[in-house]
Amino acid sequence: MSTATEASLRRRWLTVTVLLAAQVMIILDQNIVTIALPAIRDDLGFSQSNLVWTVNAYVIPFGGLLLLAGRLGDLLSRKWVFIVGLALFTLSSAAIGFADTQSLLLAGRFVQGIGGAIASAGLLGMVVMLLPEPVQQAKGIGAFGFASAGGGALGSVVGGVLTESVGWESIFFINVPIGLAVAVLAWRLLENDRGIGLRAGADVLGALLVTAGVMLAVFTLIEVEHQGWASARTIGSGALAALLLAGFLLRQAKAATPLVPLRIMFSRSVAGANIAQALMVGAAFGFMYFTVLYLQQVLEFAPLAAGTAFLPAPLVIAAVSMWVAPRLLTRVAPRKLAIAGLAVMVLGFVLFAQMRPDGSYLVDVLPGMITAPLGFGLTMPALMTLGMADSRPEDAGVTSGLFNTAQQVGGAVGLAVISTAVASRSTALLDGGAAQAEALTAGYRLGYTIAAVMVAVALVVAVTVIRTRTTAAAQAEPVPVAV
Repeated sequence: MSTATEASLRRRWLTVTVLLAAQVMIILDQNIVTIALPAIRDDLGFSQSNLVWTVNAYVIPFGGLLLLAGRLGDLLSRKWVFIVGLALFTLSSAAIGFADTQSLLLAGRFVQGIGGAIASAGLLGMVVMLLPEPVQQAKGIGAFGFASAGGGALGSVVGGVLTESVGWESIFFINVPIGLAVAVLAWRLLENDRGIGLRAGADVLGALLVTAGVMLAVFTLIEVEHQGWASARTIGSGALAALLLAGFLLRQAKAATPLVPLRIMFSRSVAGANIAQALMVGAAFGFMYFTVLYLQQVLEFAPLAAGTAFLPAPLVIAAVSMWVAPRLLTRVAPRKLAIAGLAVMVLGFVLFAQMRPDGSYLVDVLPGMITAPLGFGLTMPALMTLGMADSRPEDAGVTSGLFNTAQQVGGAVGLAVISTAVASRSTALLDGGAAQAEALTAGYRLGYTIAAVMVAVALVVAVTVIRTRTTAAAQAEPVPVAV
């Protein structure tokens, strides 16, 4: 490798590192606030029913805008769409830290979700295009997988430390120096790029349909825990969301310049990878949520101790997704790696489903805490590779946005389904006179069983739907650099 080539590769990896820092910050903010909710409630006077909107106000715009934001990067400029989104995210973080009323905090969280979606939607596509050589690209995808999964898992740890040592405001203020540094470095490192132009894919009607449909779908799923699946509100908003999304698909089939090119929508690799990861992430959301509850409500861990007990998960994901999976991806087809990883995840959730009301961390938590993240770390880079398999430089952003949208919707669906089942099981046992620890643990066991079934279905999808080229063929046709 020549000196010039080595210098170019170092610069591209520095650029990727900057992009990954943004991804960690944005993903971390989905979970970091959860552990600070009691402090926010006491300080700003939230009722218990309204407190959940501190989370929802971020998640709804974030999930709803990812696809549109990814396409805007393709049409206009990935560099400047990313920087604008990052600036919006950073400024709103500062505003939230200064918020002294409920309305200001919720408004800030909504704007923060918009900025996070705009900044993060096209990041996977940018990483893939910055590292076109197969070995380097596999490493980049593995690092992105850790940034996405590890960032979420680290949220509980970082949130607990900052909230207890400084105050809840600090979990938002910390974004300001990080966001400013990332924006400046991105401005310096990313090349000025021109998009393909609004005429090539500015499907305004399609954009409105998919944004409204996904936002309403996420809202419906979030409210299921409070409204129930059979309520008129859930059925009505769910039906409207389905109609909007069906209208989007019909629009894409007929539009002269669709928001999502049809060859992407009907690619078996892309469709299979998105379905599989939606199921897998839905199970993982349940794992993160209910493991923390088991640690705190059954094993009686303090919030900071519960967050620290979660450290094995991001550490295992980091080791596997950044070092093991990239090497395997250069030797075996991503489909085979995804199948193996999903099988390991199923085993991890089966181990969790054995937890006891009088259990211990070492016996009832740690084995699953290592096994499930091990499977996740193997699977996510493989699915990312498959999800971007049919992407071209001109639509890498929308393909990345589609993958991220499936992740967010899958997480919302999975958590809603598992939460409802867990609550129903625990409530029935409590009403029957069972002790609290016994009732809660039985509910969590059911939740982990459902998570195992969801990942098993993802495994079936990987086996039956996904079809890929051989590794050698894939390596012969790398994605060209266009960032």
